[in-house]
Amino acid sequence: MDDRDNEEAPVFQQMSLEQNLFQQLKLDYRQIIINYFVNNEASRERIDKFINKVFDYNLPVPKIIEIHMDLIDELSKQLKVEGRSDDMLLDYRLTLIDILAHLCEMYRCSHR
Repeated sequence: MDDRDNEEAPVFQQMSLEQNLFQQLKLDYRQIIINYFVNNEASRERIDKFINKVFDYNLPVPKIIEIHMDLIDELSKQLKVEGRSDDMLLDYRLTLIDILAHLCEMYRCSHR
């Protein structure tokens, strides 16, 4: 084993951690979407935890948008397979707006 092998191992471990984090964020966001229009404390807590993770890991906003668009695309395909309209998915833009607004507020408060 040479020095390059020692240097590459942490890089691959970091990439694996990032992949795992991204996958977990996608699962978390899926739960937020599913329960978004259910107005209860658990939904708000789920959103707060998601935003805290995103903030802590300094995830770029385009990645959040990517997560949202991927999920909406999956849901749209599923609805089409079921022969249903995907028009109602437009309402879930509110979810993305809500998430981004909360995240912006966290950034704003952190720079005081």
